[in-house]
Amino acid sequence: MHDINDLERRGIPGVFVATVEFADGAEQQSRSLGGDIAHVLTGHPIQDRTDSEMVAIADQAIDALLSSLTGPGPPP
Repeated sequence: MHDINDLERRGIPGVFVATVEFADGAEQQSRSLGGDIAHVLTGHPIQDRTDSEMVAIADQAIDALLSSLTGPGPPP
């Protein structure tokens, strides 16, 4: 999260990914760093997932990741 915060301060968009298990910690760390650091939360756990399960998790997260980096797209 420190790296994302540093990138954002330099004007470089960044977003970190964590599982929902770390949502509270991410919120507290973001506040302690003095900002609202962009993040996307995925299902937990990640450890021991198969390749196909990881692809499915990535597919579910990609829109939120892109939106966090670029802002919302045009309305449908």
